[in-house]
Amino acid sequence: YRAQLIDGKKISSEIYGELRTEIASLEARLGRAPHLVLVRVGADPASGSYVRNKVKAANNIGIKSTVHQLPETTSQTELLKMVDQLNNDGEVDGILVQV
Repeated sequence: YRAQLIDGKKISSEIYGELRTEIASLEARLGRAPHLVLVRVGADPASGSYVRNKVKAANNIGIKSTVHQLPETTSQTELLKMVDQLNNDGEVDGILVQV
């Protein structure tokens, strides 16, 4: 059995290209770019890095992204209220909560 060397950057580039095409098609149907809202609670550095990478990836393929930074003291009730509001917003297509 022989190992095969793959070009990760090339494969990644191809996948991003396919996603950009799909997002452009979706944008044409919706009349707007898809919108991902990221809700970050607290200030954990690893969480911040994760959210920044999601924003970068979304922007790279044509997805609009918005980040809501909430303090660590945010209650579960407050967080659920925000998620409910976002869920009922017709301009929001996806919600990612990072605690």
